[in-house]
Amino acid sequence: MEHVERPEARMAWNWAGTDIGKAHHHTVVLNSDGEVLLSRKVVNDEPELLSLISDVLELGEDVVWAVDVADGMACLLVNFLLNHGQTIVYLPGFAVNRAAAGYRGLGKTDAKDARVIADQARMRRDLHLLAPESDLAAEVRVMTDRRADLVQERTRKSNRLHAQVLSIFPALVRALDLTNIGPLVLLSGYQTPAALRRLGRKRLMTWLRNRKVRSAKLLAGTAVDAAERQHTQLPGESAIARVICDLTLEVISLHSLRVAPGVYELTWAPDGRATWSYGREQVRRRPSHRVAPDRHSRHPHPRVSRGSLEVVG
Repeated sequence: MEHVERPEARMAWNWAGTDIGKAHHHTVVLNSDGEVLLSRKVVNDEPELLSLISDVLELGEDVVWAVDVADGMACLLVNFLLNHGQTIVYLPGFAVNRAAAGYRGLGKTDAKDARVIADQARMRRDLHLLAPESDLAAEVRVMTDRRADLVQERTRKSNRLHAQVLSIFPALVRALDLTNIGPLVLLSGYQTPAALRRLGRKRLMTWLRNRKVRSAKLLAGTAVDAAERQHTQLPGESAIARVICDLTLEVISLHSLRVAPGVYELTWAPDGRATWSYGREQVRRRPSHRVAPDRHSRHPHPRVSRGSLEVVG
């Protein structure tokens, strides 16, 4: 972003401040003396916005536009203004709220906020200019925001998973880091102490190795040792185990989505089967895994193959 310099040599500048909203915006235009030339509420729609721009330019060709939101719900207006060769500066919402305290007698309205935005743009020299965004920059911004959303969602799901496992199997929580892929794969098949004890170290190690889990022997031994320390079955254990299985699959899918957002997709069928699909480019890079269902597992577990992840019973 660049800094905007207030024009000094030309005295006929107008200043258009717009309070951005989801469905409507409110624009107030001030002249160089701070007098209101126009105050209008407009729908966030192409014909309304183009009409607003035309009417503002009729008041004077030299206009500096100011907005309190630079993306999202402001994108349509900002792009129209840039396409018309207009100068746009950005005043963050928190700065508008702070400045509004110095304007008395106007109340808290969209019109007041728009006037504050316009007046701040008229007086301040340190506001940032908005420049046209390339397609590549827009894609990077969208994908970065998407990845941040996925990371946040994965953290939320992981916290829920941690709480559910802690409620029926605290020894396993102490023994393993449930954010790692190995323990997650384990939980996709076995969620209770009794299930792990019945399976035993050797068969659990084989089950994990078939799923390409690293350090399968160590993980199997640690999990079974934790199971040996708890022989009491808690109320609701079976229902909680099913929830743990579901949450585990969701966390695994979010982990892959976080790595390649927009490429992986997890879909659920009415019969409870889940298919995890991803693009051909990632298929060529991803090693092939294919294992058969395990008859010792009490719950569905992921079967990973080239191009999909299925939940099989």
